[in-house]
Amino acid sequence: MKNKAFLVAGSLAAALWSSTALAEGITLRALMEDVPETKIIEDMLPDFEAKTGIKVEFEKVGYGDMHDKLVAQLVSGESYYNLLSVDFLWAGEFPAGGWLEDLNPYVAKSGFDMAPVIPSMLDLLGRTDTALPIMPMYNYSMGMIYRTDLIADPALAAKYEAATGKKLAAPTTLDDYVAMAKFFKADGGVNGAAMQGQKGDPNSMEFSNYLFSAGGDYLDANRKVVLDSDQGRQALTLYNDMIKNAAQTGALSATLDDTLRLMCAGESFSMVTYWWMLPQLDNAEKCPKVAGKVAISVMPGGHGESGGWGWGIPKNIPGDQKDAAWQFIEWVQSKDVSVKRALQGHAPVRSDVFSDPAVLAKYPFYAQAGEIVASGKSFPVFTYSPQYEDVLGTQISLSASGDTPVDAAIKASAKGLEDLLAK
Repeated sequence: MKNKAFLVAGSLAAALWSSTALAEGITLRALMEDVPETKIIEDMLPDFEAKTGIKVEFEKVGYGDMHDKLVAQLVSGESYYNLLSVDFLWAGEFPAGGWLEDLNPYVAKSGFDMAPVIPSMLDLLGRTDTALPIMPMYNYSMGMIYRTDLIADPALAAKYEAATGKKLAAPTTLDDYVAMAKFFKADGGVNGAAMQGQKGDPNSMEFSNYLFSAGGDYLDANRKVVLDSDQGRQALTLYNDMIKNAAQTGALSATLDDTLRLMCAGESFSMVTYWWMLPQLDNAEKCPKVAGKVAISVMPGGHGESGGWGWGIPKNIPGDQKDAAWQFIEWVQSKDVSVKRALQGHAPVRSDVFSDPAVLAKYPFYAQAGEIVASGKSFPVFTYSPQYEDVLGTQISLSASGDTPVDAAIKASAKGLEDLLAK
């Protein structure tokens, strides 16, 4: 038995050495969104290179520049990017285009354990009964981050109760959230909400939280468009009210980065954002004005926007680069590396990381994060999801700026979705 174990270990070591030797000299290049999650992984890349001899280079850009840049490479003769970072909004388009390798053969060959990977994340990123086009990287379910010190301020609490007849406490409904944010803008000395109202992905994702919290949705269980509803109109009415009367100046052109800076500087009561932003804000070195004074909750109303990113391997690259890309994917999504990432604020896609004792000891709020992920709803995922972001984002922007009535904007948004689904 001992000799057999020795032979197996020796075979595995030889296989690993052979794979590593073949991979030496390869450089993996990935176009990555410039967000904290990317920086967490980037800081760990020297460890991967030391283990495998494979270099990894991240080209970090804003989200708005990613899609078209990636597609141009994926339809070319050979992609410059030989490791792909894929947003869930592209999880319909990229596989349909025939641009991604099926990862199932790589999983089978390497013996990578898929059991801890959260099933909903696999489904979100396009898993089918026969193919695994994308391996989950991290989730970005959204909730509300808010200032606990402002809610606990006795003077503000007295003023709020006198004005509204309600106790100043974390809001549990969308109406209460908007009213509270407007109060802080008028009487609290801060913006009520740091908002990412830039047309396109920023305001589409932000508005989705209002829609889901108001009880609305984009599609029903039969994928019929149901956005044109009382709930849809209520959501956009409240969103516009927040932009005009509670948000920072210039909110209609603001992005995620702008909202993070505002919260970090102590200039806002709240932000609707990704739950993994909390450890970035609750950092005494990076954000001393709010560290220890922030908390996160499920979006008032009970449901927020849910999404995620994953790793893919392009078909139009050489085989040795594909093998190297898979080595990176199984390394970065392993339990050990995922726990190390989580200890720095990573948003796990593995159930065993959410429940890891070391992670919970450092970040007890992962309990709330789990609730946010569990209650999240998804933006429509289909071949033309990116185009629909533009359609929806345009209507939201026109309505929030006062150029288009709420009802007309909702009807145009619903019609745009129907038209794209029918293509």
